[in-house]
Amino acid sequence: MSLALGSARSVRCSPRCQNLPVYDFLAPSLISWRRNVGKAPIASAAASIEVESESKNVETDKSSREKRPLSQEQRRFLDSALRVNQAGELAAVLIYTAQTPPLIRSHPQLRPLMKHMYDQEEGHFRTFNHLIAKHRIRPTLMYPVWKVAATALGWSTAIIGREAAMACTEAVETEIGGHYNEQIRVLLDWAEKLEARGEEVGEEMKDLLQNLRRIRDEELEHLDHAVDNDAKSAEPYELLTSVIRSGCRTAIWISERL
Repeated sequence: MSLALGSARSVRCSPRCQNLPVYDFLAPSLISWRRNVGKAPIASAAASIEVESESKNVETDKSSREKRPLSQEQRRFLDSALRVNQAGELAAVLIYTAQTPPLIRSHPQLRPLMKHMYDQEEGHFRTFNHLIAKHRIRPTLMYPVWKVAATALGWSTAIIGREAAMACTEAVETEIGGHYNEQIRVLLDWAEKLEARGEEVGEEMKDLLQNLRRIRDEELEHLDHAVDNDAKSAEPYELLTSVIRSGCRTAIWISERL
């Protein structure tokens, strides 16, 4: 046993054993990794430069698109449009304010609907108040007259009855919905011409279009509510709605100019 162990020790400690080559299988991987590490920053830097260059090109392209100020004609249109819209929403708020007490006394089930429509009209009024102040547009000179007229219209139709009050809503919203549609068409035409010339459509115009579409849709929703609540059963329906619609068109025409 001791001889065998001694022999084993002699083999392990022999010079031949010490001179055997060492195969380090980690070395090639380490060398390769070091080479890659040396190259990686160059590739990353190149990619970063390329991305930065593309980003600058996009920014340059955006900044190169012109933003022209509104023409005098466009400015006049927006002034009159916002002035009329504010006056119209004031009238709507006052009509519902005057209609609600008589209506819900005789038809309590209408309270949620009247509140819903009033709240939306009040929101529209706030929107145009903000835009009027922001763009320093003078409100219509007929403001006091429209306040009295709208209150009288709302109260009188509610006194006649539920159907007459709903016919009033139908007539007003028919005219207002068409009026907003016309404004939206004009703004879309402006935007299309700007894009065709390679100019940018400003954020304010986009916001105005979005607001007009939303408000128009809510006004037309009121029209649907009115029809669902027997607006067409009002007596005399044709005469009542014709007079109210004619009054709305006249008020719009005057408010655009005064």
